[in-house]
Amino acid sequence: MDPHQTELASQWITLLAAGMLVIQLLMVVQRMLLTSIRLFALQSLMLAAIAAIIAFFHNNATHVYVVAVLTLAGKVFFLPWLLNRLVRRIKIDQEIEPLLNSTSSMLLCGALTLLGYIVARPFTSLERLGNNTLGIAITLLLTGFFLMFNRRKAITQVLALLTVENGVMLAAVALTTYGMPLVVELGIFFDVMVAVMVLGILVYRIRETFSSMDVGKLSQLKG
Repeated sequence: MDPHQTELASQWITLLAAGMLVIQLLMVVQRMLLTSIRLFALQSLMLAAIAAIIAFFHNNATHVYVVAVLTLAGKVFFLPWLLNRLVRRIKIDQEIEPLLNSTSSMLLCGALTLLGYIVARPFTSLERLGNNTLGIAITLLLTGFFLMFNRRKAITQVLALLTVENGVMLAAVALTTYGMPLVVELGIFFDVMVAVMVLGILVYRIRETFSSMDVGKLSQLKG
């Protein structure tokens, strides 16, 4: 590959990965559910673009193209449509007060970002396209888990799970061996799709039973 093309591709990957991180931070402080869903779709679009760039500049890696297409179809269109439909059906469009306020959440996410880059530092010398985005991938994982902990509405926790999976796919596609074996990637993708659909059904049932999506209400099911 031409060194100039390699540098250009790496810059685009870094820019898109940074955009994914910015969107993740916006989701941490966002309380409107429909807006959070749109932010997730945009983040997934950037992930699909990264996969497409990797595939194009790495000898047209077919299995990475498959990941890009599945991400585009599943996470940019289908899942956001499904979650939008669910939110409109249950008629609750705003998150309740999180455990930590916005200021505390951003400070903690800043610390998690620093931790992500510290963990990734030993791997930055790898001569791979997009290797400098490992810190971002780790940060997506950490902040995704924090988002699951900090929010109490079930649908926001579903979005947090999806952003964690986006971090895993970013690391797998751009930073290791240009994608895990196709069968593993497909397995992860469809597992997440099924999990989200099952969680969507559970969200609706929680809303019907408790007139709320606060997962804390589940404690009332104790016998």
